Amino acid sequence: MADATTDLAAPTPGRLTTADGRPLKAALGRAQSRARRRAFLLVLPLLLFIVITFIVPIGQMLHRSIHNDGFSRNMPQLSQWFADTEPGTEPDEVAYAALAADLKGAAEAKTIGIVGTRVNYEMPGTRSLFTSTGRKARGFEPPYREAVLEADPKWGNPSLWGTMRQVSRAYSPNFFLASVDLARDNEGNIVRAPQERRVYVMLFQRTFLIAGLITVLCLLLGFPIAHLLATLPLRTSNLLMILVLLPFWTSLLVRTTSWIVLLQGQGVVNNSLVATGLISDANRIQMIYNQTGTIIAMTHILLPFMILPLYSVMRPIPPSYVRAARSLGASSWTAFRRIYLPQTLPGIGAGALLVFILGVGYYITPALVGGASGQLISNLIAFHMQDSLNWSLAAALAAVLLAAVLILYWLYDRLVGIDNLKLG
Repeated sequence: MADATTDLAAPTPGRLTTADGRPLKAALGRAQSRARRRAFLLVLPLLLFIVITFIVPIGQMLHRSIHNDGFSRNMPQLSQWFADTEPGTEPDEVAYAALAADLKGAAEAKTIGIVGTRVNYEMPGTRSLFTSTGRKARGFEPPYREAVLEADPKWGNPSLWGTMRQVSRAYSPNFFLASVDLARDNEGNIVRAPQERRVYVMLFQRTFLIAGLITVLCLLLGFPIAHLLATLPLRTSNLLMILVLLPFWTSLLVRTTSWIVLLQGQGVVNNSLVATGLISDANRIQMIYNQTGTIIAMTHILLPFMILPLYSVMRPIPPSYVRAARSLGASSWTAFRRIYLPQTLPGIGAGALLVFILGVGYYITPALVGGASGQLISNLIAFHMQDSLNWSLAAALAAVLLAAVLILYWLYDRLVGIDNLKLG
């Protein structure tokens, strides 16, 4: 009887089980599930932090770039008239009655300024028209067309009605069009913005050109420094590395204002040039509050971001590779170009990508030392956020900048490969 019981409890031949008799495959599956759940719980705080502080704000920014209900929310009757009629329809008495009613309601709700500001984004100079007419709207009586036009003849301008039709929709791509110097005419066709309003494409071009130039300068200056640090004895290179890391321990504002002291007309650099007789006192060089000041200050600030990736790649390269190439007859230049340089490309790519992306988004340094000609697109985004309060246009400009950076990442991945990115 005992032998029969033992035979029944024995594992099936050819089937792997654990010590307690469970199938090994199922036990391993449960163990892996527990490990995955444990790993997920460990990274959950970081995931929530990224979602709350990064994903959600970017989503809100993208939504803001196409959504602005300042007009449609406060002018519901006129917005409905626009929705019920075809573009180009002449405003009739019904349209003016809706306009009068909405102006009166917005004035009483004290939101007439929001309405005028929304239209003013598309057609400058119209905010005062809404606020002044809103104060008179209580006295409007039929026929409303004559009453509104008597209050201000500008209400008969077809361009104004075409603009109000465009802004009557809460969701609109107009802010993205404005961010690339485009606009819509009265018929809704996409046309180039007026000459005096074409500033954004120029600023994007300036931003990318300056960021590219700073990247090249950082590479030219950082490559020999990183090579020196990589070839020196470890104790010496660690001491010199402190000089590279020192800017990280100094306030960005302090470093930027130091360049103002150095580069201004009566600054250290100009005084030294005058003292040595290289320039006369009347011909001091203007090196601040222009593009020159922006490039010099930003190159100094971003240089460590180029040196560190280069150093991390150069340090493990055995010096015997170059010596072997030279012993086989290669010149110093050939050995550098064909043996040493290809091994540093991951560091060059990482440093260039890092410096360029930081450069296109820099704000404080161009704002302090850039002047009118050294301002970048980030400064205009800040202007629309803080001064003009056109948050939708600021969001559209930021979205275009984000798209350009993502395209840069994609190109780098296609040409070099993200797997070859070496940041340390």
